[in-house]
Amino acid sequence: MKATPQDQERLLALQQIDSDLIKLRHQLKNSPHRQSLENLNRKEQESKNLLIAAETEESDIKHELDRSEVDVEQVAMRIERDEKRLASGTGTPKELEQLQHELGSLAKRRAELEDVELAIMVRIEEIRKRVSVLRNEILELQQEIVLTKSKLENEEVEISRSEAANLKSRQELCAQISPELISLYEKIRESQDGVGAARLAGDSCDGCHLKLNAAELEKIKSLPEDEVVRCEECRRVLIRVK
Repeated sequence: MKATPQDQERLLALQQIDSDLIKLRHQLKNSPHRQSLENLNRKEQESKNLLIAAETEESDIKHELDRSEVDVEQVAMRIERDEKRLASGTGTPKELEQLQHELGSLAKRRAELEDVELAIMVRIEEIRKRVSVLRNEILELQQEIVLTKSKLENEEVEISRSEAANLKSRQELCAQISPELISLYEKIRESQDGVGAARLAGDSCDGCHLKLNAAELEKIKSLPEDEVVRCEECRRVLIRVK
């Protein structure tokens, strides 16, 4: 294939634009802000799951505390009733003795129930602190998410502007290159990771970075300037730039 040296140099410029576009798309896909946002969203969901579990536990302990308070109140009411009966002196000596014995048992029972109630109150205080910590953690994560989203959106806008400018330059440059050369370039580019043309840098191909042997190099140097050269290794269009 034949192509003017000017067309070949334009092809190299086109390759630079395409390489820049690849970098921009890679930058957009692998943005640190995007990765941070994914991590933050994951952490937020994990914290929300922990909060649901903690709130459920808090509710269960609250019901347990309510039952314990009822138990203590019932024993206290029985103690109060028995103390009034004992104070009134109504009943036989045996009955009064039994009443005193029951009061002793009830006092012991109330002490045990109050210990249980206190232990439950400690547990509910701990879980409430845990709930508070998780809520604050979620709030902080949500604030970070908003900030990171804003940074990502700004980055996307800048990348879109750069991409649009590159696409415009690409369109203008393609119009200046022969359709045959463009067709060959696009075909190679599809099968070579987006790189269809490379500079001959000294004795190496800038595309595959392999050195040409002396015989191949001499052969290339002897070819006319308008001859389209292909790298023997990667088959990319090899541009000879003076």
